[in-house]
Amino acid sequence: MIKIICVGKIKENYLKELIQDYYQRINKYHRINLIEIKDSEIKAKETDELLKVINPKDYNIALTITGEQYDSLNFSKHLDQLFLSHGTITFIIGSSNGLDENIIKLCNEQISFSHFTFPHGLFRGILLEQIYRAFKIINNENYHK
Repeated sequence: MIKIICVGKIKENYLKELIQDYYQRINKYHRINLIEIKDSEIKAKETDELLKVINPKDYNIALTITGEQYDSLNFSKHLDQLFLSHGTITFIIGSSNGLDENIIKLCNEQISFSHFTFPHGLFRGILLEQIYRAFKIINNENYHK
């Protein structure tokens, strides 16, 4: 299973549609679960809520600006290898406050998609698109160029 734990709700319809589209595409390849927790002005509250839904037995990936960067081919290879040895891979997206160090320490690794900062909802769509692209690459299907 793939879990994506996100801080905050998506308000914009065009982002909801983007996220739903890639969610459905991925679901054809692998079970996926999106978990949204409420954002807060207080980072400690977000951390407490995240700790309630993060399973330490999963392979947890913190999405941070300083994490390891992959291109799409290497990301797909990495995911393929992780699926061989882990039942659940969980991606954790923080709020505009970022992820608390205690959350990052619980994670098996950190991945960065860019040194840029993205709007929360847009990044969720980018992550889903890259997971979908990875499945297309893994299955030798035409999508990735």
